[in-house]
This record gives sequence, structure tokens and C-alpha cells, in this order.
Amino acid sequence: MRKKVIFISAGPGDPELITIKAVNHLKKSEVILVDRLVSPEIIKKYSHSGNKVIFVGKHRSKQSFNQCEINKLLVKYALKGKYVIRLKGGDCSIFSNIMDELMELKKHNISYEIIPGITSAIGASSYSGIPLTARGYASSVRFITLHNLNSINSNQWIDFIKTEDTLVFYMCVKQLYKIFDKLIERKKYFINIDQKLIAIIEQATTPMQKVYIINLSNYRKISVKFLSPSIVIMGKIVSLHYYFKWFNENKNRNNYFEHKN
Repeated sequence: MRKKVIFISAGPGDPELITIKAVNHLKKSEVILVDRLVSPEIIKKYSHSGNKVIFVGKHRSKQSFNQCEINKLLVKYALKGKYVIRLKGGDCSIFSNIMDELMELKKHNISYEIIPGITSAIGASSYSGIPLTARGYASSVRFITLHNLNSINSNQWIDFIKTEDTLVFYMCVKQLYKIFDKLIERKKYFINIDQKLIAIIEQATTPMQKVYIINLSNYRKISVKFLSPSIVIMGKIVSLHYYFKWFNENKNRNNYFEHKN
């Protein structure tokens, strides 16, 4: 009897960014546990009507699942010998709870595979015409999660404002203005604060993508309530958006990531 779970990276939104290997597994699947930030088109296009699809996204609704419940579902169906897919947004190994799920599978001696994909930072930068590194602009890039601001100490905030690296902030849309406040508090550490550019990419790679370019020194002029998911890119590299943008934005700001059972 099969006792295995396949972790699939769905990419940041555009359903065509999923890998061929991932699609081949989806075609054979029997049970799919789907995160909230997965394009609904992936299920429609690449799976089949005979499988069981369970939406396990974590959000404030009656359909929300906690991590313990997700772990139990993975074990339950794997032990039944089902072809189980765990479908995660972005890349499975970047800022997801994959470790909790892997530990649960190992506890029950269930094998697994992890199929990589395109993380949100790569999708957002490519679809907004902002290369994350470029000669004369940035030689390195950092991916940072800022959903818990208390985990960032004062020296780290100083480093964020001083660095010439490209910084990409994940999971921060609800605290965006607090983040900008903390950066501005350290503006004395960056001489040309007016040159500190920030891109906020909303629903990257989807038909609803929208890019906002702001200057850190006057961010208060923006009154937009950004939709989730939004990702933030900060650095000199952001200026290249004006030269290399290619993706046509839709004026409609509806939520692309809506799954209906």
C-alpha cells in the first residue's frame, strides 16, 4: 500500500508557472490539500474530477484550518494508501509550514517528495520588470518575513535601511505602515533617504497584479489598502521597473485567490 505525500509548489499565481513534474503528479492524484494562495485554475486545468480536493487555507473564515488539522488530514489519507498531494503557494520551502508537516509524516513513517517551484519574490520581480540583482544596482538579495515585527531587533532595522542589498519582505501587508515607520526612524543611517525606493506588488503574476512604486520618505501619501498577498521589494533596483515593466495591469482589484468548495 502506498504511504506517501507529494509536496507541490504551485507558484505565486499564474497557473502556467507550475512545473511539468508537478502537473504529472496532479493528474494522478486522489486527494489534494490546497493552500489559500494557490490559483484556482491549477485545480481546474491539471487535476481531474475524480479526486478529493480539500481547501485548507489559513484565514479568518469558517473554512479555515489550523496546522494540527492539516497534519492529521495528511496522515489520515496517506495511511489509507491514497495518492496525496499537498499543494502550497509559491515554493514549498520558502516561508511555509512545511517543516511541521514533514515532522508529522516522519513520526508516522510516511515517505514524501518535495517538488520545488517559483517563490513569490521571483514571480513578483519578473512580472514587474524588477531584476533582483544587476550590475551597479545590487549584488545580493535577501528574503525576509516580517509578519512578526517583535522578532526584528533595532540593529536589524538599521541594517535594513543601510544596506545596498535588495530586500524582499514577505507576509507584511497588514503591518506595512508600521514597517515603514521603523525604517524612517533609522533614516539618519542612510544619507540619501529620498533615493530609497520601494515596490509593493499586489497579487503578483495574476491578472489582478498591480505595482505601486513609492519613495520611503513620502510613503504616507499612499492611502491604498493593499490586498493580500502583497510582496515588498526595497532597493535601488526598484528604479528599473520604469524601464523594464512589461506586464499589463488590470484596473480591477478583486481578489484572485478565491476557492469555492
